[in-house]
Amino acid sequence: MRIALASIGVGLVVLVLKAAAWRVTGSAAFYSDALETLVNVAASGVAYIALRFAARPADMNHPYGHDKAEFLSAVIEGVLIVVAAVSILQHAWLVWWHPRLLTSPGLGVALSLVATAVNGGWAVVLFRAARAARSPALRGDAKHLMGDVVTSLGVVLGVALVLATGKLRLDPVVAAATAAYVLWSGVHLIGESVGGLMDMAPSDGTVERIERVLVAQGGGAIEAHDIRTRQAGRITFLQFHLVVPGSMRVDEAHEICDRIEHALQTEMEHLVINIHVEPEHKAKHLGAIAL
Repeated sequence: MRIALASIGVGLVVLVLKAAAWRVTGSAAFYSDALETLVNVAASGVAYIALRFAARPADMNHPYGHDKAEFLSAVIEGVLIVVAAVSILQHAWLVWWHPRLLTSPGLGVALSLVATAVNGGWAVVLFRAARAARSPALRGDAKHLMGDVVTSLGVVLGVALVLATGKLRLDPVVAAATAAYVLWSGVHLIGESVGGLMDMAPSDGTVERIERVLVAQGGGAIEAHDIRTRQAGRITFLQFHLVVPGSMRVDEAHEICDRIEHALQTEMEHLVINIHVEPEHKAKHLGAIAL
């Protein structure tokens, strides 16, 4: 949450620099860059609120916790990005029909480059924090900033081309190209976040790690099947059926479950496990892993 709050402050500094670049030049390309940063500031605010909500412990109405708030915030951020892209396209269209000379382009480029350097450095910090906390909200924020770095460099290059060629309509073309990239990133983020809201399974690598631990620690059991996982923010929920000999005592089966749970939670942080123990003659043997 401290990282998310700091992102708002960094975003405001970058926004001031980019808005100044637009005001001193009148460039449609710099307008697109500033508007994207405005969205990033709003997205950082949404991410901060979502992280505060997601940090709440489970309660009677939300027995599995509030972690999915992060996915919801990422959807909202994606929608904001799409709205910004539409606004940039509208502005670029107007400037295309009414091109104008750029004023103080050197100062505008300098301001934009400083803002881009700040954004790039902070994006690296956010990516590291997102990996450490397994936070979709911070990861979404980091992706926005890195996308902002790419588009800002493209905008600076576009303004340089306008100055070099004297072709004023290159300015709205660069703005439109920026809008297309922003639109793609917004739609992509929405798709990823909706997948999380729909209980999309974790990556294949995560499932393989789970299966390796089951094989290594499942001695005494016969097999595991119906392995299901889902992601909710930083938490991974895991459930499966553990087949044991029909003659095995309850305390022996419980000991195997404890051993597996301990090993899994050592291998993977923020893992919530639910194991259904069943005797051999009740096993379905579908998609089973021999232990």
